[in-house]
Amino acid sequence: MRCISNKYYGISIVKTFVFLFLIFLGFACHFDDDLPKISSKKSFWYSESKGYILEISKNKTKLYSTSTAGCTALSDDFKSEDFFGIEINEIDANTIEGESDLILSNLVFTRLPEQKESCLKNQLSKTKDPKINFDHFWNIFNDYYVFFETRGVDWSIYQKIRDQVTEDNFYDILEQIVVTLEDGHVRITDEKNNVEIKSGLPSLMTKLNAHLEGDLVIDTSDKFKKIINQKAAIITEKYFENIFQQDERGNIFWGLMEGEIGYINISGMDDYSNDFNNEIDALNEVLDKVMNDIEASGVSKLILDIRFNGGGFDKISLDIASRFIDHEQFVFSKKERLGNSFTSDQVVSINPKGDFQYTGDIILLTSPITASAAEIFALCMKDLPYVTIVGENTNGIFSTVLTHTLPNGASVGLSNEVYSDANGVVFEAIGIGPDTEENRIPFLSTIDFKNNIDSGIEKAIALLKN
Repeated sequence: MRCISNKYYGISIVKTFVFLFLIFLGFACHFDDDLPKISSKKSFWYSESKGYILEISKNKTKLYSTSTAGCTALSDDFKSEDFFGIEINEIDANTIEGESDLILSNLVFTRLPEQKESCLKNQLSKTKDPKINFDHFWNIFNDYYVFFETRGVDWSIYQKIRDQVTEDNFYDILEQIVVTLEDGHVRITDEKNNVEIKSGLPSLMTKLNAHLEGDLVIDTSDKFKKIINQKAAIITEKYFENIFQQDERGNIFWGLMEGEIGYINISGMDDYSNDFNNEIDALNEVLDKVMNDIEASGVSKLILDIRFNGGGFDKISLDIASRFIDHEQFVFSKKERLGNSFTSDQVVSINPKGDFQYTGDIILLTSPITASAAEIFALCMKDLPYVTIVGENTNGIFSTVLTHTLPNGASVGLSNEVYSDANGVVFEAIGIGPDTEENRIPFLSTIDFKNNIDSGIEKAIALLKN
């Protein structure tokens, strides 16, 4: 049996390469003393768009994953310290909502009169039977995945494969199916059996290797690390002579090019603090330093480089974007699949933050590695009149990852949200890239490594000087 292993991962200034996957949407329950209806006795709460059920009792909270195929336990003893800090509050007697400082997706749960029969202890699906696990896999995607048409996949044809599934070929078949989606937010992970299948990895490697030849072609994790480190070294040595500023966690580095052009490299949209509750504050401390330096330099031309950025938290992206606007901006809207329809649109706007906002000429550098929350940043920036995009299209994966569990304990991550720009355009599977062909510059190329240059930066400098 062959499965795609966890070979490719971020290093050096790359903090999150093949994409941040939340264990699930990542939330922690904090119930106030004035919520006795929730905390004093057992109650059941259902998120229809996510397929989650919360079972809340005085001493323990359980989380279940549901689909047409049945119910599995996501967490048997759900504890707030294990997750990412969404506070769940009572909206009314029959509705609770989870909201996070880091994640845009609000979780809405409605009260159930009793636990779903399929989630009762004696009905829970917990088995290694490959056909039952295949049923859950297929139905989870059929119930919640939102981009079959966008990605040109007829999901119904795969239901017929069920009879071919055996214990030996189970993950091989799942791999063959999910790779057709070419979605970097689709992943199947079975830690006990050392299995990790990434739907978007083969297509991403094809894009990264498109302009590489010979020994530079990426075919192993070591080769990837070597190539990315070489790329980073070219930038820091050639364009900065290794003189630049960097935050202590290595997420952002910045400096001046040729004494007149500012450069900011944002390599991740997470990991600004060890404490999720302090993530935003820690980010803004770094941004204050960066923007103070940009203001003090007096530059009127700036390169923002997110080519190494594999994503993180949406609200990190929004806070960074807020440093490059001087008035409120409607940047995008998002909705979730809800059965055969969608939830209502969640409209997202940003306001200026900090003492100084830069609104001079900006070149935004993008690549196929630019993914997820990094694409949210690109979504915020792309329509600003002083921003020009140079590079390649971003990865085209915007949704927060929705995670469910199979009866055998494996986790399944998928996309169930649709992001649209201010004009209603959806960039899923396409990505955000340059408006003109002349600004399309490959992130990795044999020519660049041979000549010890970064053609994306060279193009950005030329455009800014003109």
